[in-house]
Amino acid sequence: MAVLTGAASGIGYAMAERLGREGMNLVLADVEAAALEAAAASLEAAGHEVDGVRTDVTEARQVDGLAARALDRFGAVHVVCNNAGVVTMKPIWEQTVEDWAWVLGVDLWGVIHGVRTFVPIMLDQGQPGHVVNTASIAGLLPSPTIGPYNVAKAGVVALSETLDMELRERGAPIGVSVLCPGVVPTRIAESGRNRPGRPARPLDIPTQADLPPTALTPAEVADRVVDAIVADDFWIVTHDGSAPLISQRADAIASGARPTPPPVF
Repeated sequence: MAVLTGAASGIGYAMAERLGREGMNLVLADVEAAALEAAAASLEAAGHEVDGVRTDVTEARQVDGLAARALDRFGAVHVVCNNAGVVTMKPIWEQTVEDWAWVLGVDLWGVIHGVRTFVPIMLDQGQPGHVVNTASIAGLLPSPTIGPYNVAKAGVVALSETLDMELRERGAPIGVSVLCPGVVPTRIAESGRNRPGRPARPLDIPTQADLPPTALTPAEVADRVVDAIVADDFWIVTHDGSAPLISQRADAIASGARPTPPPVF
């Protein structure tokens, strides 16, 4: 059984669809009830066994409830994809306390709660499993105007590295992957629609409307995720051109150079 957060659209839905084709039962979690219901219905119509559970990943109790529901429906959990994500866009000094709390709550604490809740269950099962944490290329190559997102995604990278080392030291049969995609056409620019208390207008993100030629579809990203699960690969850096830029950043850190904005890809 696979549990996926942020699963009603975008990369989350694509991963669910792909894992379903691999024969896995699916538990979809999302904060947007109507979209979640539609996603579950679509996957059921394709012949997959699906349960949809409305979940706010910023709330520890709701993630615990998601795990209880998943186990009650399907038994053991084998794949967990901590994928829910949101973004704000403005200079870092203009990001409000509420902006920081929302983005870190979903993008970082959502992953923390997923790991805290599901990894002990998977350890107790003693069966092979895999955790996929969705970060972003922004977690490796920060960009201007999305400060809280950069911070959250860098945290997800560090969390995932730590988790992988600890599980391997224990000899646990649980793999870890951190997903660091570049530009992918998803609804993250519209994530403000689900912001508690103050729904926001869609962000004007040019790379969503006028995608660079290097952009990948959610389905292409999902294929790479499944390949990484099968191969037990840790890094899922999806886009061509990422590796040299990551090396350049590492060289800049080692040499003491100032940071520079990465290209959009």
